[in-house]
Amino acid sequence: MVSLPDRSPVGPAASSDQVTAFRRLADSHLDAAYRLARAILRDTTDAQDATHDAFVQAWRKWSTLRDPARFDQWFDRILVNTCRNRLVRARRQQTRDISDELELATADSSGSAIERDEMERAIATLSPDQQVVIALRYYKDLPLEEVAARLGVPSGTVQSRIHYALKKLHAAIAAAEETA
Repeated sequence: MVSLPDRSPVGPAASSDQVTAFRRLADSHLDAAYRLARAILRDTTDAQDATHDAFVQAWRKWSTLRDPARFDQWFDRILVNTCRNRLVRARRQQTRDISDELELATADSSGSAIERDEMERAIATLSPDQQVVIALRYYKDLPLEEVAARLGVPSGTVQSRIHYALKKLHAAIAAAEETA
């Protein structure tokens, strides 16, 4: 259940219909939102915090949502921006190897722990924008046009980010294999 902040989207007191509508949409999207944040941030605590912050921000901006049928796209954009901001902030603050602490959001029964660790380290070399497009495209399995719409950028920008991200991932994995 999503808990709402005191501040409502339409002044001091939101109607019970607004609260009910937001909670219904938010609760149905909570698990998917956390999984997306976990795929982008690669840390359970950061993903939980980002998901919470995104829902708080969505509640505060609830009155700007014109079509409740587009809640997923609207909210994903808020969540992705929240995650991107956390990645940028974390990159500025510190760099430390947390590969021993990482867990994948989904189980990978076919890959070994070493391969998963190599992939996590390779993904950590990507820029925040590249990490976001990789998560949306390959984790959430969205088509390029939908990724572009959720990020508010042209499809060509998404294609470029994916191209350079994959190139960097291949190089990082190849380098890891050479040292192994």
